[in-house]
Amino acid sequence: MLEIRDAVLGDMAAMLPIYNDAVINTTAVYDYTPRTIEAQEKWYAAKLEQNLPVLVATDGGRAVGFSSYGPFRPWPAYLYTVENSIYVAPDQRGKGVGSALLGPLIERAQKAKLNTMVAGIDASNAVSIKLHKRFGYVEVGHFKQVGWKFDRWLDLTFMQRML
Repeated sequence: MLEIRDAVLGDMAAMLPIYNDAVINTTAVYDYTPRTIEAQEKWYAAKLEQNLPVLVATDGGRAVGFSSYGPFRPWPAYLYTVENSIYVAPDQRGKGVGSALLGPLIERAQKAKLNTMVAGIDASNAVSIKLHKRFGYVEVGHFKQVGWKFDRWLDLTFMQRML
């Protein structure tokens, strides 16, 4: 049974392969280099220090996905806008894990009295775009050829949900 809870430091080792799969095999992350466990733990520590949520989805005790949000841009005027991230284990995609993670993440942002949540999604990721639309996101921008990965140009869709 799927459980969504706050992640703890001990979850980082289980979350790391989920993130690294996205880096290595998908266009969900416009990065080329997998993270080390040290980098994953540093990322987590930074989220805690900034009082930002990190949620983990587990099924039978196994981490099958995680989500978080963070600052949209580094300037003070963007204080009430955050950007979300959702990662799902390859064998769990299409099984509702993303939906189970996104709802509570939006609730956390609302409780924190944030104003808007954005999502930067590879334009070819129809599943993620559909997921965000189900949660009230609307497309607000489409940037052509802003990423280069897997020997091709990537378009980036920006979606936004008022909180």
